[in-house]
Amino acid sequence: MDQVLTQQEIDALLNAMSTGEIDQEKIEEENDAAKVKSYDFRRPTKLSKEYVNTLHMIFEDFSKMGSNVLSTQMRANVRLQLAAIEQVSYDEFIHSIPRVTLLGLFHSEPLKGIQIIEMNQQLCMKIIEMLCGGADLSAQEQKHDDDEKQQPAANENPAPVGSTAEQQGEAPDQDGKKKAFDKKGFTDIELAVLEEVIKGLTEVFQNSWKEIVELDTTLDGLDTNPQLLQNMSPNEPVVLSTFTINIGETSTFINLCIPYVFFEGITDKLSFGNWFDSSQKFDRNDERELRKGLNGVDMDIEVLLGESKMELSDFLHLEVGDVVKLDSKIAAPLDSFIEGHPFYRVKPGKRHGQLAVELIDKLEGEQDE
Repeated sequence: MDQVLTQQEIDALLNAMSTGEIDQEKIEEENDAAKVKSYDFRRPTKLSKEYVNTLHMIFEDFSKMGSNVLSTQMRANVRLQLAAIEQVSYDEFIHSIPRVTLLGLFHSEPLKGIQIIEMNQQLCMKIIEMLCGGADLSAQEQKHDDDEKQQPAANENPAPVGSTAEQQGEAPDQDGKKKAFDKKGFTDIELAVLEEVIKGLTEVFQNSWKEIVELDTTLDGLDTNPQLLQNMSPNEPVVLSTFTINIGETSTFINLCIPYVFFEGITDKLSFGNWFDSSQKFDRNDERELRKGLNGVDMDIEVLLGESKMELSDFLHLEVGDVVKLDSKIAAPLDSFIEGHPFYRVKPGKRHGQLAVELIDKLEGEQDE
């Protein structure tokens, strides 16, 4: 932003121009002259707009997968959404976050640099509360307000001294709301709980880059004081991705800091032309990986022994030892189903002391019967 001059400085400037001490034409020539700034193309400090657009797509996937992982961990609806991607210096990032916050440090082989996930205290306490079985605080306050409205008028008198919320360590402020407890750090138990959450996000980070490069992400540790971190120089350029996170009525932010050295070996892969190149040859490894992933899917197989119709009165009088007659013969093949769809005709029997079926012929074209 340009400097704002005071009225005295403006008067002094006008007087200098009127007396000839300052040449107006010379000032205009200096302003029109091209300002040259040195730039090292071998080590650029910012990514191009095309690469940033690719990062938007990658971190959109990160937010979607992160929402699923956090929702599963906390057994609640968690929504993670990309808010902004900025290119700043490491020093600017450190001074933009609170003095006491949770920092998850991790690295991703084979790429260089240390990546950082930052979560503020408000979010950390909310996560710990929900992982330890606590309910949504906003829901509790709403229930508390509803209970107060339903109390009789006799209970509306002020409570005696010593029976207020101060006795429980919570003092109401001027608006009648409870003040949040300002923590000065995290306990070992809290850090152990939060470490599992950070590990889940690092795995999401690894999976979100799968289309670009195969990463092996490892969590190096947790820190709570950003001022003491010495893993990067203050002028190191970083990509700062900010995500909004909503847990119930709580809304806050998560920051993801990635140094520029992380992108040095993969800048060519961030191009849209290389990422969506339709001329790429078919890779047998991709087919094997897909087949390997499908082989681990559990499926329900059912064999229909037969059907029978009976009246409700007969059904209610069934006892142990009664025989129910089916509409199929013992020697006739049976129908098998996978996930409710016809599969094979089978023959029942035993193998190694267990009930088994032998596949006879496929039930193709009989699904609509």
